[in-house]
Amino acid sequence: MGIGTVRAQAGEDAAERRREQRGWYFYDWACSVYSTSVLTVFLGPYLTSVARAAADPDGFVHPLGVPVRAGSFFAYCVSASVVVAIVVMPVAGAAADRTGRRKPLLAAAAYTGAAATTGLFFLDGHRYLLGGLLLIVANASVAVSMVLYNSYLPQIAPPEERDAVSSRGWAFGYAAGSLVLVANLVLFTGHDSFGVSEATAVRICLASAGLWWGVFTLVPLRRLRDRRAPAAAAPRVRGWQQLAATVRDMRERPLTLAFLLAYLIYNDGIQTVISQASVYGSEELGLGQSTLITAVLMVQVLAVAGALGMGRLARAYGAKRTILGSLIAWTATLAAGFFLPAGAPVWFFVLAAGIGLVLGGSQALSRSLFSHLVPPGKEAEYFSAYEMSDRGMSWLGPLLFGVTYQLTGSYRDAIVSLVAFFVIGFVLLARVPVGRAIRDAGNPVPDRI
Repeated sequence: MGIGTVRAQAGEDAAERRREQRGWYFYDWACSVYSTSVLTVFLGPYLTSVARAAADPDGFVHPLGVPVRAGSFFAYCVSASVVVAIVVMPVAGAAADRTGRRKPLLAAAAYTGAAATTGLFFLDGHRYLLGGLLLIVANASVAVSMVLYNSYLPQIAPPEERDAVSSRGWAFGYAAGSLVLVANLVLFTGHDSFGVSEATAVRICLASAGLWWGVFTLVPLRRLRDRRAPAAAAPRVRGWQQLAATVRDMRERPLTLAFLLAYLIYNDGIQTVISQASVYGSEELGLGQSTLITAVLMVQVLAVAGALGMGRLARAYGAKRTILGSLIAWTATLAAGFFLPAGAPVWFFVLAAGIGLVLGGSQALSRSLFSHLVPPGKEAEYFSAYEMSDRGMSWLGPLLFGVTYQLTGSYRDAIVSLVAFFVIGFVLLARVPVGRAIRDAGNPVPDRI
């Protein structure tokens, strides 16, 4: 084969890789609208209001006969969705590695979640149980789909590109969230001119996120390629057996496990802030829905810049140092949130700006850093464990938030309790020698990590 032929083939391979990367970005574009419009902005306050309407004179609802304070119902549903995801994710990850057919599994998870989200249009009156059920299905589905989506990263990006590719994916997601939130804000604030009630406007915003998710999932499904795992690497066991096998395999790589433990802790704090911030703003600070939408829109816009900017910082200082810096910023921001005065949107906007600047980058760099710790041929298997740390094990934060409120009746106490996740996560991550962890996984160590 001549040099010219080799170069042409290399050029074709690079072009195909770029095409897959662009398609991969679009799943962030598709599903991030659920996280932004549904989980972060509208569903928490709206489902809480539906639960309050169904509550007894003491403020409790009784799902399955269990007394639950109406203000805690949303947080408990988020926690329950994580338990469902824990059951399903090992099965999906094992099936993806065993067959190499990630796309059909990604499609099934994505469209189950999109359908449940679209069904939130029917959440009204006293139907808090319907809202809780659809939330559990949608939130579990997005977690399962992210196992499969993230497992493509080592396949479509060489080590030197992963920080940038992962950061661009998060930036795409936050850009989509910003665009849809602008449309949501127009509809919500002008609902009278559109001839709909405020509650109907919220339901339209919820359902539109599901439609968006379903439509734009078509792009990655067309562009991403399935790659059959080598026979030697393909797992021979299924579901929870595979999870047990993965944990045993990780025990031979204790530094990978150490990173996952650190990530489990600090990401639990991040996920809880994302899901509970709007409840804190509406219930504790007395802010209106328009203010909350504007604040979250600010987070989305700044998160695009933050993800790309922290990607550049990682190239200069390394991903680990950049993540550690973001955890310090998270701790300071949450501590400040405890002292926010009620009815003062300006200070809430300042808090939102701080969250936006660190949100996308801390998540994107964690994903790309973990991709270096995955042994070749075990992408979905290891990313299933990662996704358990990302979403699947993020039940403790919402549970702690809900229990703290149930015991104290104060959302301020609930929000400040989350500081512990970032402090403990910082200490654990600082102790992980990531260069040695990458070598132990059998991967080349980048110049700066």
